[in-house]
Amino acid sequence: MAPSRPAPASAPHVIVIGAGPGGLAAAMLLAARGARVSLYEKDGVVGGRSRRLETPEGYRFDLGPTFFLYPRILEEIFAECGERLADHVRLTRLDPQYRLVFGGGAGPVIDATPDPLRMAEALTAIDPVDAAALPRFLAENRRKLEIFRPVLERGFSSAADLLAPPVLRALPHLRPHLSLDDELKRHFRDPRTRLLFSFQSKYLGMSPFRCPGLFSILSFLEYEHGVFHPEGGCNAVAGAMARVAQQKGVAIHLGQAVDRITFQGRRANGVIVDGEKIEADAVVMNADLAHALPKLVPEALRPRWNDRKLETARYSCSTVMLYLGVEGRFPQLPHHTILLAEQYRQGLEQIGRGEIPDEPSLYVHNPVATDPSMAPEGHSSLYVLMPVGNLRDGDTDWTAERPRLRAAMLDRLVALGIPDIEARIRHERMVTPLDWQEDFAVGYGATFNLAHDLGQILHRRPGNRFGDTQHLYLVGGGTHPGSGLPVIYEGARISAALLARDLGLPGQAMPHLPGGGLAA
Repeated sequence: MAPSRPAPASAPHVIVIGAGPGGLAAAMLLAARGARVSLYEKDGVVGGRSRRLETPEGYRFDLGPTFFLYPRILEEIFAECGERLADHVRLTRLDPQYRLVFGGGAGPVIDATPDPLRMAEALTAIDPVDAAALPRFLAENRRKLEIFRPVLERGFSSAADLLAPPVLRALPHLRPHLSLDDELKRHFRDPRTRLLFSFQSKYLGMSPFRCPGLFSILSFLEYEHGVFHPEGGCNAVAGAMARVAQQKGVAIHLGQAVDRITFQGRRANGVIVDGEKIEADAVVMNADLAHALPKLVPEALRPRWNDRKLETARYSCSTVMLYLGVEGRFPQLPHHTILLAEQYRQGLEQIGRGEIPDEPSLYVHNPVATDPSMAPEGHSSLYVLMPVGNLRDGDTDWTAERPRLRAAMLDRLVALGIPDIEARIRHERMVTPLDWQEDFAVGYGATFNLAHDLGQILHRRPGNRFGDTQHLYLVGGGTHPGSGLPVIYEGARISAALLARDLGLPGQAMPHLPGGGLAA
């Protein structure tokens, strides 16, 4: 891939490591501000964990994210590059957003809709009192998002940034003593209603019984701003970002792994690729934190995130994935289905101990319900996800467990109304935590990166301007604000703005950036 409009040779040179969503967003923004940007990706495709898996038969799968939420941030990133997201990606807002099946298939079944009146009516199947509480929940979280947006849009350099006026205004609403489930108890009395508005903590790889109550805004975002399907899958968004980046002059080098980042003192000044030194004025790292930091950055330059710290940090759960190309279409399955085990909390506790749940909960993606291009005519591309423990929290032999995991996941599809699923399979691929680590460079197989507990958010997360180094910046789920596509895009915007300011690049100012210091 060659750049079409390279910046002048006199422009500052920025190297971006990794073509995941955060790396692509940072590359677009920095090129739009006049930097010469070179992006190095070790694999032969863009997208990172949002890449596409495609078979010769024509089955297409998103590897990772399938929920596309809150497009406002990405629309603004495209706009800063002089483009309209709608001109590059067709987004369909889903209604129902997803189906939740409770009790391991026994019910009730709720088709979640963004229409508040219809949603309240649907909730009466669980609890009429909870249904009546829905408007208050939405109104409170609308206000909470308004208050926390300036916090999530700013960089954090130290604990002193907690004293900034926007943060001080938000802190009373943080309620750090409440888990997400506890926070929802303020609104809903039935555990199933609370689960309906808290399963979204899976976007962070966390249990709603441990996830901070702040993240009630996740479910609010879905109901207020929509759940979307990008035509062609979420990877179509990464492809569009890569094209815009190239139009802005970014040189994208696929199949070229960065061996390490080079430093002059504490200042990043380039990278080594295939034994060759490539000079740079700044480096942006979009590689997985636990996997890449020990390889790319000398330990002496990261005392607050040294190898011991990385080993003892708290990580998200992992996932077992089945990508199934199957004969037939399944009108009984909506675009997104979440099958919640009867003993949901017990399953989460087992996951936290690194065990395989006795009764698994599942997420099933059936994209042909909205987008027939995702499979050959008369066929479906089913994506099945089971949350499990990561590689650090348990001692599961994932190779030996593959047959049992497969059987359990297919049994769950039978419970969702496909009794002959085994006979319909024409293509199959399984990804376990071990595969996430070995094939996709995900540290400890923790697919959602660092956990988002109170000890690892805001200034306690690895900073966008990294550690005690200079001119090294992080993007992706391992830095502030955290995991999930819209949050990663916001993090890329924060990091790009910090870098642009440090190098004196022109462009849009970020009003919420801290005044100085090095993030840690």
